Amino acid sequence: MKLKTFWCIFAFIVIINFLAAMSPLLIDMASKVIIKHESKNIKILSSYDNKDIEPYLKDYAKKNKINVEFSYMGDLDIVDELNNNSSSYDAVWISNSIWLYMLDNTYTISESKSISISPVVMGIKYSKAESLGLIGKKIYNKDLLELIKNKQIKYVMSSVTQTNTGATAYLGFLNSIAGSPEVLTEEMLEDPSLAINMKNIFSGVERVSGDENYLEEMFLNSDSYEAMLASESSLIKINQELKKANKEQLYLIYPIDGVAINDSTFAYIDNSKNKKDNYLKLQKYLLGDECQQLLQNKGRRTWYGGVNKNADKNIFNTNWGIDTNAYLVTTKYPSKSVMTKAINLYIEELRKPTHVVFCLDYSGSMYGDGVSELLNAMNYILDYEKSSLDKLQFSKYDKISVITFGSQIKNIFSTDNGKNTEILRSRINSENVDGQTDLYDAIIEGFNILSRESDEYTKTIIAMTDGQINAGSYDSLTYKYTRLKEKIPVYSITFGQADESQLQNIANLTNSKIFDGKTNLLGAFKEVRGYN
Repeated sequence: MKLKTFWCIFAFIVIINFLAAMSPLLIDMASKVIIKHESKNIKILSSYDNKDIEPYLKDYAKKNKINVEFSYMGDLDIVDELNNNSSSYDAVWISNSIWLYMLDNTYTISESKSISISPVVMGIKYSKAESLGLIGKKIYNKDLLELIKNKQIKYVMSSVTQTNTGATAYLGFLNSIAGSPEVLTEEMLEDPSLAINMKNIFSGVERVSGDENYLEEMFLNSDSYEAMLASESSLIKINQELKKANKEQLYLIYPIDGVAINDSTFAYIDNSKNKKDNYLKLQKYLLGDECQQLLQNKGRRTWYGGVNKNADKNIFNTNWGIDTNAYLVTTKYPSKSVMTKAINLYIEELRKPTHVVFCLDYSGSMYGDGVSELLNAMNYILDYEKSSLDKLQFSKYDKISVITFGSQIKNIFSTDNGKNTEILRSRINSENVDGQTDLYDAIIEGFNILSRESDEYTKTIIAMTDGQINAGSYDSLTYKYTRLKEKIPVYSITFGQADESQLQNIANLTNSKIFDGKTNLLGAFKEVRGYN
């Protein structure tokens, strides 16, 4: 072997041995670099309430070389997400700390602090509140309940099963009807008189939204609603918009025997301890003077356990019934088991029953994957056992109608018992697929069905199509809707090649919205159930 070749091989062996010896150190150094970089990334799972604060928090984080990423969900969906996928997040910012106690693994949450508070109250158009003698008066929950029971107040609210505000308002009502006990118990929920009173309360619901932000939009888009159950900060925002538009504003009612309070809790998810320092920096900013003033400017209270005589009266306007000099008596929330039972009781027995009309596209373009997706979604939503796992089931008091359509209406199937859907599902599964797409006439027929329904039901149409509407007349739909005594919302679920511009026209006409089912049709079905 030549000497040069020998020394090359020798050098190669030495290098290999050196790298092998150094590899643990190199790996350790690389890991530290990666960990150091990762510690700068904070993924926050947040309720929609905080979208308007995101830019300010990100600006602060950027100055401190922290990368902040927000993901948004409804509060009750946040609980499910953390129960199944908490390792994907580093922090949670939720509207109410009570939902953190619903987690399967509460030990993963630490360093939780309330960032602001907002009571959940009813806002009533000033002229209506004045006619009912509510202006400037001390009001108890029982007074409001009596007015609703006697059909003197109708209101809109967010979903009890999908939103924090709806759920906490419901728990507040339960607590009041049970006599404001030290703690609400499962035995109290079994009181027949409580069920009767709660049904009377929900009989006043005109419309439900599965999204608190959309509830604001829905209310502002219509002059027909006279009252709204929401957080104080949301009602302040609505009144500011109404004032700008020179429209009648809402008068807020604060029952002196107790209101539900949202405490906007920010908490650390202990997946990687090296992120805690940066999390605490973000929390310190949120609780600092700059951000606390920002929150006050947006109608959130940043003071606790008493009064604030210095609150900005342009925001916390006394003409709107807001009195920051008055101490708020807060509702005590029950245990996890009681809340779970209460939500199930609401679904099965207490909520105002719904009559929903599904308009299902069986046109020729649905052949194959389209109709398969449609049937999978419908078989899920109409299966009591499956849908109840996600708290989306219909109750025995609900009514369901299904209109199938192609070039024209094919068939109409219905049931007067939302739990009795076997025949309904059988007929949906055996329907033929052919023809063009005439969604307009299907919706008009839905209006006809629901116009004959009593006011004991909330009324909703859910329309589904995968293609361009190429039969029927939008003008005919407009003509029919403008002559309805009761404005019935039409929610659309898209999939396939649906023309969203046509569906958006329907949404604008009926003060409703579109749900995207193109990537997850089943998910869209789950979402839309919060609106009926």
